[in-house]
Amino acid sequence: MPWLILALMGAGTFIYGLATHATLLCLLVKPLPVLALLGWLHDAPPTDYRRWISLGLIFSVVGDVLLAWPGDLFIFGLGAFLFAHLAYLKAYLSDCRRLALLPLVLALGVGAILLSILISHGLGDLLIPVVVYALVISAMLWRALARLGSDVSKRSAVLAAAGAASFVFSDTLIGINRFVVAFDAAPYWLITTYWLGQWGITASAFASQQVLKMQNKR
Repeated sequence: MPWLILALMGAGTFIYGLATHATLLCLLVKPLPVLALLGWLHDAPPTDYRRWISLGLIFSVVGDVLLAWPGDLFIFGLGAFLFAHLAYLKAYLSDCRRLALLPLVLALGVGAILLSILISHGLGDLLIPVVVYALVISAMLWRALARLGSDVSKRSAVLAAAGAASFVFSDTLIGINRFVVAFDAAPYWLITTYWLGQWGITASAFASQQVLKMQNKR
């Protein structure tokens, strides 16, 4: 409960900062929801899955700070979240390695559509970093979806897949808002779907197959 209160307080204050254009306030409180998730995650049994999710959250906190920092640190924030997605990808691979062709096609399709939209509006020097990021986040989505219908805990698979999809949607909004067309509601939608995505990914660690096996041995 304390972690939930901290997350809600941070989220509410950040939304208020967005509405009032309080840049410093946003910078100070933006990391709080993900830091709260990181604290909550340590209540879960210590599995490989949890460790990689923890690392992903740490990189996400760094990315949150870099993207909120005054000045254009977008490329550095992109790099931090790239490593976050790689950590989540490793977590998903730790308990499920089946090929899952349909999720692969779906994830590649989502990535291809997003890239085509962004490239058509010009990315300039960011072309290669954005392409690499899109490939990694597509791989992360693929492996999250691949856990559905496997021998992984159904609850963990659903939470991780929903979290990954929400995260991808948030990143899509960032790309559209930055490179295609900016719209007033974008900051609110992208941060909300980002937090929901992080929550789903974090919550999946409490019901992963590794956790269930540990509990059954007790």
